[in-house]
Amino acid sequence: MTTTFQLLTICGSTRSGSTNAAVLRTVAAVAPDPVVVDDYDGLTDLPHFDPDDDREPLPPAVADLRGRVKEADAVLFCTPEYAGALPGSFKNLLDWSVGAEAMYRKPVAWINASFSGAKNAYASLGIVLGYLNVDLVEAACAHIPVTRDMVGQDGLIHDDEVRRRIAAVVTALAAHRPR
Repeated sequence: MTTTFQLLTICGSTRSGSTNAAVLRTVAAVAPDPVVVDDYDGLTDLPHFDPDDDREPLPPAVADLRGRVKEADAVLFCTPEYAGALPGSFKNLLDWSVGAEAMYRKPVAWINASFSGAKNAYASLGIVLGYLNVDLVEAACAHIPVTRDMVGQDGLIHDDEVRRRIAAVVTALAAHRPR
């Protein structure tokens, strides 16, 4: 009997038509069995992080985020770079995660969909993930450039090579066993 592998995907973009969101929708389309994808879409619902509010009862959006992270077997991020750094709303999500143990030692990976590289965003993401004490699965982290014209009317990427590379990320993350 195969047990499911719960993968939580989190997009760092709030833009309609985001290529990062298209990458994560495509994750759900190409994920092999037994991977079940939960796409987190509450980024704009999170209140601005305030350490004084990081206590019970948590704001409902924060409780939802932490509960979904806790239930997931792994987390996969895909974020753009804004003004040379992580987008503020995405950094806010990460800030809400620092005070919780939900991501502690959780297998985590990222897909960088930027053609320009977004090196600053991913360098910063690496620093923050270090503070979260995640189990960063390097074999599942990938730079897979995606342009808007690669995204179909259905919001998915249909380029065979890009889909193959996305599927390889998901497979590597699902195959990883926590240390």
